[in-house]
Amino acid sequence: MGRFYITTPIYYVNDYPHIGHAYCTVCADFFARYHRLKGDETHFLTGTDEHGQKVQKSAAAEGITPQALADRVVERYHALWKQLRISHDDFIRTTQARHEKGVLALLDRLVAAGDVYKASYRGPYCVSCEAFFPENQIVEGKCPDFGHPVTVLEEESYFFRLSRYQEPLLQLYAERPDFVLPQSRMNEVRAFVEGGLKDLSISRTSITWGIPYPGDEKHVLYVWLDALSNYVTALGYGSDDPSKYGTFWPADLHLIGKDILRFHAVYWPAFLMSAGLPLPKHVYGHGWWMKDASKMSKSLGNVVDPRPYLEEFGADALRYFLLREKPIETDGSFSDEAFLDRLNADLANDLGNLASRLTNLLERQAKGAIGPGDGSLKAHAGAAVDRYCAAVERFSPREALEAIWGLISDLNKFLVEREPWAKPGTPEALATLSEAARALRLAALCLEPAMPEAAPRITEALGFERTDFVNARWADRQSGSARKLTGLFPRVDKAEYFARLGKDGAGERGSRGAGDKRGEAREMEDEKKTPEVNAHQAPAAVAPPVPPPAQQAQERISIDEFRRVELRAGKILEAERVPKSNKLVRMVVDFGSERRQIVGGIGKKYAPEQLVGRTCPFVYNLQPAKLMGVESNGMIMAGNLDGEPILLQFIEDVPAGSKIT
Repeated sequence: MGRFYITTPIYYVNDYPHIGHAYCTVCADFFARYHRLKGDETHFLTGTDEHGQKVQKSAAAEGITPQALADRVVERYHALWKQLRISHDDFIRTTQARHEKGVLALLDRLVAAGDVYKASYRGPYCVSCEAFFPENQIVEGKCPDFGHPVTVLEEESYFFRLSRYQEPLLQLYAERPDFVLPQSRMNEVRAFVEGGLKDLSISRTSITWGIPYPGDEKHVLYVWLDALSNYVTALGYGSDDPSKYGTFWPADLHLIGKDILRFHAVYWPAFLMSAGLPLPKHVYGHGWWMKDASKMSKSLGNVVDPRPYLEEFGADALRYFLLREKPIETDGSFSDEAFLDRLNADLANDLGNLASRLTNLLERQAKGAIGPGDGSLKAHAGAAVDRYCAAVERFSPREALEAIWGLISDLNKFLVEREPWAKPGTPEALATLSEAARALRLAALCLEPAMPEAAPRITEALGFERTDFVNARWADRQSGSARKLTGLFPRVDKAEYFARLGKDGAGERGSRGAGDKRGEAREMEDEKKTPEVNAHQAPAAVAPPVPPPAQQAQERISIDEFRRVELRAGKILEAERVPKSNKLVRMVVDFGSERRQIVGGIGKKYAPEQLVGRTCPFVYNLQPAKLMGVESNGMIMAGNLDGEPILLQFIEDVPAGSKIT
């Protein structure tokens, strides 16, 4: 047993939480619950970032104080975390006195190290990013990270000597290559630092909503020094009782969105180096949930509100979907269709039916008693648990759940092959049921970090007491009797669901300002009008539709011609814009046995950082060509929607290099 300290970013309070905030917090909760089940002394921190220009402007627009705005939004976070069953140990607010005290204690150490000085600065400033940018990075008056408008700002400021820490940071990355995860993000961070670091402004005079700079109160501390310090101030750093700081710092994992990676992997360790404090062990920049091929944001109006899903389907279904649907390091596209498919296939069919059938058979045939079994599944179940634990230790929730779902699938096959219902009460049938029950009990233990409500229900229905990874044994005896478990995850009628959304005019469930699912709702309504065909009956003959004239005139190709095109799955490892081009992106793509450079005309739609980590289909046997002087050895596949490229991606995990036929 050890200690484990995990943090989420502190979320900005200029808008309400959406599915992206929920995702990061659910992932952190998954890791925290797992470590508690390991017996580790665990501390899980989340909270809110409440200072800065954006909050001040949003509050002024509403005619209320910044504190009133923050208080209102924070209540929404508390309510959502309760609905999602988030098990955080602390919730830090940057407006709390404990935080201000710790920030000023940290600032004292930076000043004592000679790393803070006052000067004037003039340059492009992005309010949304709370950051200055060099002139040569500004494109058409917008910041390079997210395309937000910038304004030229000139003011007196206190600066942190970030430039002094360029070489120490590079040495850190060399000595601890897993300091930033995944590896692709480490490559981004290292490249940023190698490009040179300029000193960092840590105060503002143009705003008043923040922590006053000691001795010079026309200045307030810049949001990133203020915000990043929360990871230690929440532990009591700088207070009269720093015992939690002594117990849990350094953090084992800062889990953040990839858009704020630079601040956590460059600025934060530089602050800590200056202060002479230990560095966190890992900073993980997870991928985004996308909507309409873009990161969810208030300004784009494409955010998804998690509350309707929680109210209709419960926390476990949404938590499972978020953890299982996409790899943590890559971006994923949120849709009701995908959510309902996971709910019906994985939760209702695979897990729900298994738990219901097995507990029903145990109740009827064995009076709820689970015997020792015959040992046929013990090693197999143990290996699945080992794979699960190894994946969690690599911070990969999806891989962990895939390992357990493989076990669940095997348990369903095990029962079908042995058919204990065909020979009720026989020693063979009872051994089969006992063996499957013991394996399911271990699966439920592994599922508890993802599904904190459903997993204990399964354990209880099997007649076992809740336990942890330290104390669970294959041969454990029941504390009670197994009884039938029903209604764990009811199946959803997709056609009825989408038709209902369409009639309500709601479009995508939970979307705010995005009606992209209304067309899908109408399509599902049309499907309901199509007569179902019994699998054992021949369908009635239907005349093929007559294609429009343009389609009739289109020349068709033979299957042999099509087979000449070799399509393969490729994982994008690196991406950058081609100089002097407004749409070309140079990518390094992994095809399993080799890596290739491929150039694609997708830069107007996708920023390079949105591409890294994605697995997409590519034309593999295309002749090399030069685009703006850069050689391309293949072609990325994309659709065309109103002149905009839409990247094609796989629903399932497809290994790099897989042929597409």
